[in-house]
Amino acid sequence: MQRNLTVAQAQDTILEAVFRLAPETVESASALSRVLAEDVRSTRILPPADCSAMDGYAVRTEDLRTASNAEPVRLQVAFEVAAGGEATVAVEAGQAARIFTGAPVPPGADAVIMQEHVKADGDHISIRREVALGDHIRRAGEDLALGDSVVEAGAVVRPAVAGLLASLGRTVVSVVRRPRVAILSSGDELVEPDAPIDGGRIVASNSYTLAAMCREVGAEPYYLGIAQDRPEDLEAHVRAALVADCIVTSAGVSVGDHDHVKDVFAKLGCEFVFWGVRLKPGHPMLFGRFPGGPAPGSPGPFLFGLPGNPVSAAVTFEQFVRPALRKMSGHDRVFRPTVSARLRAPLTKRAGRMNLVRVSLEVEDGELWATSTGNQSSGVFRSMSDAQGLLVFPGAESELAAGDEVTVQVIDESFFVSRDRGFEGI
Repeated sequence: MQRNLTVAQAQDTILEAVFRLAPETVESASALSRVLAEDVRSTRILPPADCSAMDGYAVRTEDLRTASNAEPVRLQVAFEVAAGGEATVAVEAGQAARIFTGAPVPPGADAVIMQEHVKADGDHISIRREVALGDHIRRAGEDLALGDSVVEAGAVVRPAVAGLLASLGRTVVSVVRRPRVAILSSGDELVEPDAPIDGGRIVASNSYTLAAMCREVGAEPYYLGIAQDRPEDLEAHVRAALVADCIVTSAGVSVGDHDHVKDVFAKLGCEFVFWGVRLKPGHPMLFGRFPGGPAPGSPGPFLFGLPGNPVSAAVTFEQFVRPALRKMSGHDRVFRPTVSARLRAPLTKRAGRMNLVRVSLEVEDGELWATSTGNQSSGVFRSMSDAQGLLVFPGAESELAAGDEVTVQVIDESFFVSRDRGFEGI
């Protein structure tokens, strides 16, 4: 087992070990944000025929070559074509057809003139302008032709992709399966949120944080409850987790007398890959895997043994579990985005471990500024809930001065949502 890896080494080790999960077939309507496991090609022509892009009149451009304000052209409105209707009658010389958006263009017509540009008089219209060939006509197949590549495997089903799938009549689609994550807390001091917290008891809030983080990344968490600090109780909980793709534990992976997680997992056949990361908060982290799953020949779950302090658990999930779950879900982009910012106030630490400092972000006079959210103790979770980013304080450095340019990993996606349009005066 490797020990005390750098953050980059630990991330690389995990990402080399995990793999994309098998595909499953789901209803297209429920595939939003999933990763496609198949190439999708067009089985239809879209639009299926030349159709009108406007409400107006289908005309022959030849009839309007002399149209002007001085000499308007008068045409007979011979018939009407509604959206969803059929265009079987031809527009003859001196005629026009009333037409609506999406309706097929009738034979003989080669342009559509908007209704705002004509003067209607009973069953005739007057036109005072020449019309160009193809005006306001959407050509058959201009969106998709038969056999066109629509989206490729690996693409994320965004709302526009969902619309295309519907246009093609695809009611089901193959996507990468969501990872199933078993979440386990351990410790005699832990209780559920509705239990009394007297006598040194604390709420097992990590489980709720980690489950929410799983849902945010698109995984399916299921909570195994709290295991007591007894090997037999912990073993019973772990056995229930072996059907998952990942097991995420909180606490019990350190070196205390009652930290039984490693021993129990080893007894059940888990192979440990590394323990300890040169990171603050989050050093005592364990990664391992089971060599076989519940079905013959299937891989067993991966183990992420996270520290018990709330901030440490959340930070290590962000850095190590989240990228793994994204890769397992089929994504090729697995890391949070980073931005450059100016540091509002100086920071100091001991040289050695990389620190991830919880910060808020603010744009001021066109520059992005990062400010510590306060007490950086790994037990003060309020500073995590207030954070929009994690400032990277390199391990070799011991001091960052106010105004220094720093790298911040953005963990609050709403930071990128703007109050302003961003294009005033354009």
